[in-house]
Amino acid sequence: MGLRFGYGTNGFTHHRLSDVLGILADLGYDGVALTLDHNHLDPYADDLDRQVAGVRERLAWLGLTSTVETGAPYFLDPWGKHRPTLMSDHPERRIDLLRRAIRIAAGLGSPTVHLCSGPAPDAVPEPEAWRRLAAGVGAALDTAEAYGVALAFEPEPHMFVDTVAKCLRLRELLGGHELFGITLDIGHAHCVEAPSLLDCVALAAPHLLNVQIEDMVRGVHRHLGFGAGEIDFPPVLAALTDLGHRGLVSVEIQGGALDAPDIARSSLEFLRRAEARHLAPS
Repeated sequence: MGLRFGYGTNGFTHHRLSDVLGILADLGYDGVALTLDHNHLDPYADDLDRQVAGVRERLAWLGLTSTVETGAPYFLDPWGKHRPTLMSDHPERRIDLLRRAIRIAAGLGSPTVHLCSGPAPDAVPEPEAWRRLAAGVGAALDTAEAYGVALAFEPEPHMFVDTVAKCLRLRELLGGHELFGITLDIGHAHCVEAPSLLDCVALAAPHLLNVQIEDMVRGVHRHLGFGAGEIDFPPVLAALTDLGHRGLVSVEIQGGALDAPDIARSSLEFLRRAEARHLAPS
C-alpha cells in the first residue's frame, strides 16, 4: 500500500472548511490536517459540539481521515506568535487549548493532536523551560488518556524544541508515555537538522505518528511549493514507505492560500510521481 497524503487547512484560509474538505476529496487526497483557528472550527465557538458533529459527518461522507493541529500562530494572542507557550509564566490558556483540541479530535474520530513547543521566554533558564514544557505536555496527556487520542509533537525551527533529538528528550522526560509521538516535518528537518533527512526519518521512526511535507531551502524557514527548494523527495517517500508509515503525510504550504486549489492539485500530482519512482519495478 502507498502512503496516505493529506493537506493542511492552514493553506486554505480563504475557504470555508466544508469547501476545503470537498476540494481535497475531489482531488484525491486521503485526509486533512485540520488547524483549529478562528475561521476553521474555532474550539471556543458557542456551537462547537454541533460543528464537530457536522465535520465528522462530512469527513466520513468524503472518506477522509484527519489529524487535529494546534499551530495557528495568533489564535491565543493577537500580538504574539504562539503565545502563551507551555513554558510561559501563565501557560493555562495553552493547556486549555490542547485539552479542547483533544476532545475535538475524539469527536471527529481523529487519532492524533499535533502540537509544538513555541519559543521559550527569554528570562527562563533552559532547565526550567524543559521542566515547564514537560509539565504542560503531561497535563495534556492526562486528557489524552481519557479520550484515547495521541499527541504528535513537532520539532520546528526557531522554537525551543527544533530537532527530533530534542523531541525524543521530551519523551524521556515524560517517561516514554505511550500516547506521546512525533510529527516529522520534512522541510523543517532539511532546514535545521544536522543529520540527513533519511537519518531524521530513521530517528523519528519508532514514535512517528504524522508527517508534514513541503519544499524548503537549508537555513531558511519558508514553506515552498514542491520543486522550488532543495529537497530530493523520492528517497524520503521511499523511506517512509519502507518503514510502513500509516499516518498522514500532509502538505503544509500556508503561503499559497490565494491559489490553494491549484497548489493542492499540483502538490498531490508531484507527490504521487515521486512516490511512483520508488514503487515502480526496476
